[in-house]
Amino acid sequence: MILGLAPIDLAVIVFYLAGITWIGFRASRAVSNSGDFFLGSRRFGKLSMIAKAFGVGTRVDQVVAVTGASYEVGMSGIWYQWLYIFSTPFFWIIAPIYRRLRFITTGDFFEHRYGTGAAAAYTFGALLFLAVEIGMMLRGTATTVESLTRGALSAEAMILTATIVFVGYSSAGGLVAAVATKVFQSFLILVLSLLLVPFALERVGGVGALHEQLPAAMFDLFSSVEVTPFFIIMVTINGLVGIVAMPHHMAIGGAGKTEVNCRTGWTYGNVVKRIATLAWAFTGVIGVALFPGMISGHREQALGLLILNLLPVGLVGLMIAAMLASLMAVCDAYMVDGAALFARNVYRKLSHDPSDDAKMLKVGRFSSIAVAVSGVGFAFVLPSVVAGLTIIWKLMAFLGIPFWMAVFWKRGNRHGLWASIVITAAVALATDALGWPLAQQIAAYLPAGVAAFIIVSLLTKPEPTEQIRSFYVLLHTPVGEEWRLKEAGVEAVLTGQVSRANEQHTTNLEEQGQSLLLVDLLRLPRTFTFKRYRVDILGFLAALALVLMILAAGILLSRAGS
Repeated sequence: MILGLAPIDLAVIVFYLAGITWIGFRASRAVSNSGDFFLGSRRFGKLSMIAKAFGVGTRVDQVVAVTGASYEVGMSGIWYQWLYIFSTPFFWIIAPIYRRLRFITTGDFFEHRYGTGAAAAYTFGALLFLAVEIGMMLRGTATTVESLTRGALSAEAMILTATIVFVGYSSAGGLVAAVATKVFQSFLILVLSLLLVPFALERVGGVGALHEQLPAAMFDLFSSVEVTPFFIIMVTINGLVGIVAMPHHMAIGGAGKTEVNCRTGWTYGNVVKRIATLAWAFTGVIGVALFPGMISGHREQALGLLILNLLPVGLVGLMIAAMLASLMAVCDAYMVDGAALFARNVYRKLSHDPSDDAKMLKVGRFSSIAVAVSGVGFAFVLPSVVAGLTIIWKLMAFLGIPFWMAVFWKRGNRHGLWASIVITAAVALATDALGWPLAQQIAAYLPAGVAAFIIVSLLTKPEPTEQIRSFYVLLHTPVGEEWRLKEAGVEAVLTGQVSRANEQHTTNLEEQGQSLLLVDLLRLPRTFTFKRYRVDILGFLAALALVLMILAAGILLSRAGS
């Protein structure tokens, strides 16, 4: 044994680290400017976008949280990640908003719509979000690695090794390197999600034996103890409000070559994740039957316990490699997202020569390292992974309200934004101090934030007319019709590689099915026809059908063998 692992397990880990480093640095050769570094110059196809959405959205801390929660409360622990399952079809209709705006960061969104002060506030919150997220991932990985090696392999040493690898290739290649590594990493993440199930079922004696050993309540998708139906409803709403403001979604929704690539990547990358989440929850429930009470009070150790006791030599190393893949698949992307925010929304404002792209690229590379380092600090102060998730849910909802209102309502202004953030945060802090459960807090702070935004916006001066006009011109100009932007005198930040796709000036893609429901929401009674919104409607319904099928599969899985 070396560092608590068999030589073959250690060899698998070393092979993974070497391979992913080679892929990342090889891809970095394609980076020549800041547009390449931050968004890959919007060059990515459907497969790359699916792999990116799945890889960035699926992390080891989530596997740890769901497996551990399911070990303790049963199948209902799945809702710590299925809280976004009902949001999944909306990704199809949200993604083109990011792509059409042609912004590089969500900070650009807030600056263009609400001004520099709002952009600064968003950038601060977003950088905090990225640091907390990286901290959660590091914490989840550390907890599991310590369990797997019984402390022989220092979690700190492995985290340091993984960090050096992804910082190295990401600071060199930015989003190009991050996306290039995603297909391989996504495969390993699926291994992480699925590999334990057959070994666990064989050990327990099959699904029928599992039901004989555990009470029926452990298989209920809805728990009356921790994850109640009211909790699910409120957290789902909170997720849909806040998800649009997450800083990494500008790249997930806007880095594709076309709108369809962006729609497909974000939607179906998350469909794959919803399926994988079923395996995480089911694994946790099986763990209760196999090892009851072994980790009482420490449910986040459940995944490590199962891997150590169920997998043969060689596969333990594969699982650790998969965990590292999960960790790096997100951290490399978050580094780039944080670098883009700092470079564009902080450095560019302070620089004497913001048009110097070479300096922008250099700042992006250095700031990406700073984002990764800041996340390490949070890994040691968060009390638990679930505690970190709660912080994220609240923070993003505070910023999500003004994002949605910016798209829906032209009258919304920066004063409404500030009022919404202050009131939402105040209500959240007050209800938390009073000891309210999370679901009740959400039910209080979301309506308060929306009401504050509307009232204050109506009572204060609107945003400048030209600022609003240019924002909505972007939203009403599909990718491929960039010539319309030139005619309207509106400048795009980064158009991507399809800006000359429609030089004939003869088509109107909005009238042919590419109008956006969310952008036109308040005037749909006047504008709606199926033909005009065909792409939104058909794609949404297809994704909704898949979500319902996944929910049905979850119900069948929970009842199988009973």
